[in-house]
Amino acid sequence: MTQDIIELETDYLIIGSGAVGMAFADIIIEDSDKKIIIVDQYAKPGGHWNAAYPFVTLHQPSRFYGVSSRELSQGLQDKIGLNKGLGDLATGPEILAYFDHVMRHQFLPTGRASYFPLCHYAGEGCFSHKISGQSYRVKAAKIVDATHLKTSVPSTHKPQFKIDDGVTFMPLNELVNITTPPEGFVVIGAGKTGIDACLYLLELGVDPRNIRWIMPRDGWLLNRKNTQPDPAFFEFTLGAQAGQFEAIAAATSIEDMFSRLEACGYFLRLDKNVRPTMFHGATISELELEALQSLLPNIIRMGRVTHIKENEIILDGGVVPTSSAIVHVDCSARAVMNEEIKPIFQGDLITPQMIRSYQPVFSAAFIAHAELTRATEAEKNDVCGVVPLPNHDTDYIRFTHATMMNQYKWGQDKELRKWLVTNRLDGFSAMVANVKPEETEKREILSRLRQAVMPAGLKLTQFLQQI
Repeated sequence: MTQDIIELETDYLIIGSGAVGMAFADIIIEDSDKKIIIVDQYAKPGGHWNAAYPFVTLHQPSRFYGVSSRELSQGLQDKIGLNKGLGDLATGPEILAYFDHVMRHQFLPTGRASYFPLCHYAGEGCFSHKISGQSYRVKAAKIVDATHLKTSVPSTHKPQFKIDDGVTFMPLNELVNITTPPEGFVVIGAGKTGIDACLYLLELGVDPRNIRWIMPRDGWLLNRKNTQPDPAFFEFTLGAQAGQFEAIAAATSIEDMFSRLEACGYFLRLDKNVRPTMFHGATISELELEALQSLLPNIIRMGRVTHIKENEIILDGGVVPTSSAIVHVDCSARAVMNEEIKPIFQGDLITPQMIRSYQPVFSAAFIAHAELTRATEAEKNDVCGVVPLPNHDTDYIRFTHATMMNQYKWGQDKELRKWLVTNRLDGFSAMVANVKPEETEKREILSRLRQAVMPAGLKLTQFLQQI
């Protein structure tokens, strides 16, 4: 029997209860009396974390993640493992439990939030439940597309190469289900997922000689020690920012800029003999880098995989042997699939995107704040310039320049400066604001940073013309 369509009404219809949708919703709930409806395809809030591999963790400190109103990390530091001494990296289950708590104990009890999991969104305010079949139509003042970046995970990714019958092939989600040790492993993919797969195998005690790593492109990496939003790491966190701007300002060419960024400790790379051509913002610890370097003799740099046969792997630049007794681990999915840039505020549509480098959830929270505090669409878009997602090494130039332009605008606005200091997802503004007059070493770092910002911005503008 056909069910009647249920009509609903709200201020904001938010598509997606992943980290971006939740961070946006949190600001609306906490800082206004507006109503929201959140629709999501998964059974629980958390977005792609519902389909992530069992051993996944954040790759930046937990204190940068989640919603503004609730701490995720509780200030913990890891005391064991390859992240020892640094801010804890929440696991997938911890993140899912966190978002579920936020939904059940913060959003829904307000009476201004409604949540519809396990639903298919058809567009134009219409969605239906995937199990009951019930259809809904929402009259919303604004629609928030929190799915625009389309995060991809290995378990739902379709490889872009042919795989013959007889090949032992799996996403890294299935590594935990192996019951008999194979002859070896081939990890396919050079991004953060590939890094995670290699580190997981190494931490389990797999001999590095039994791990081959297909790496189409080497990438520039960030040192996690420089991303700690903790006053104890001021020298590294703000020092890295100062070093970054000084390196850019002093650079005589784009190639020289990357050399200087590496020399000052802002960038790391896996192999000193191979210059990276990729930049995705992957972040690792120095201990993780040391572990990964044990695999250098077994890295395969022959381009992308085109075909895996039972006895050989065909790549763009050659062929390597394999066998059915070797496990081929798919890490070829790119984390973010949609690189299209569009205005964040456009009529009754809000499309959250990155507005500060490396920080998607902070960006979503800031966008929600701009929505509530800026009068016109032009004013909102002016303070929410989109930071393009990086892929190639030179995308670092666009990425950093756009972030600097936004940061400059925010610094000229008294209300935004105050919000940044008090918002926990920002991380750095409070560290800077709380420096005491007698803390001369910290003040010297800030002085270096301020002196280098303008020259660095001008240099990046010059380099933009060359790419």
